[in-house]
Amino acid sequence: MDWGMRNRLSKLIQRDGRALFIPIDHGYFQGPTRKLEKPGETIKPLLPYADAIMLTRGILRNCIDPTVDKPIILRVSGGTSMARRAELDQEGQITSVREAIRLNACAVSMSIFVGAPGEHQTLLNFARLVDECEDYGIPAMAVTAVGAELEKRDARYLALASRIAAELGARVVKTYYCEEGFEKVVDGCPVPIVIAGGPKVDSELEVFNWVYDAIQKGAIGVNLGRNIWQHDYPVAMAKAIRAIIHENATPKEAQQVFEETKRATTSG
Repeated sequence: MDWGMRNRLSKLIQRDGRALFIPIDHGYFQGPTRKLEKPGETIKPLLPYADAIMLTRGILRNCIDPTVDKPIILRVSGGTSMARRAELDQEGQITSVREAIRLNACAVSMSIFVGAPGEHQTLLNFARLVDECEDYGIPAMAVTAVGAELEKRDARYLALASRIAAELGARVVKTYYCEEGFEKVVDGCPVPIVIAGGPKVDSELEVFNWVYDAIQKGAIGVNLGRNIWQHDYPVAMAKAIRAIIHENATPKEAQQVFEETKRATTSG
């Protein structure tokens, strides 16, 4: 592997082999998502706990302080919106690798929609992106998206999508967690897997449990957004999840971190 590629990956995946990525790219198809209306303000207090942030070029340019030294994962796919939910799988490449280099990104990300009508085109798009990324030593992360079909989250489907992403040349794969058979998803994917958060849930402990389980079954970390920054105590959530990923905390220990940070926040 070329030095540049290894160097960028080392900034994303820490020395313990783990990673906590926080995405704030939801607006590229959802518009001003709740608590992400001002993404720069949302992410600022969370930056100390993130290993990298994922976002689009527009938000990077307009909302992120250029002195921030956190690695950037640049979302380079889009072209669809929630206004036409049935067509969410029709994404194309909207940002070039040259632009990613200009913006000093450590990696780029693109969605692939395995099993959807747009599967063929999104897989070809990703393959072409990998070709260009390899020329410049930029890691390409595949996002195994499911569009409007959220029920497509069993191990068989996730293993299929993740393995295809790796076969096409992804350096990292972002996929969903499933309670049954997640170890098979990881075992069948020869590149590191980070798990997506999915919809916001009601209980902190529920999040801590599945993050912990995913790590035990081989995921290297998370790419978690709404379950952190849509929470009433986002810093407490970020610290607790970081403790699971980088300090091997159990869900109960993570809950203690959360409660202690919450108390410090409210008393301050």
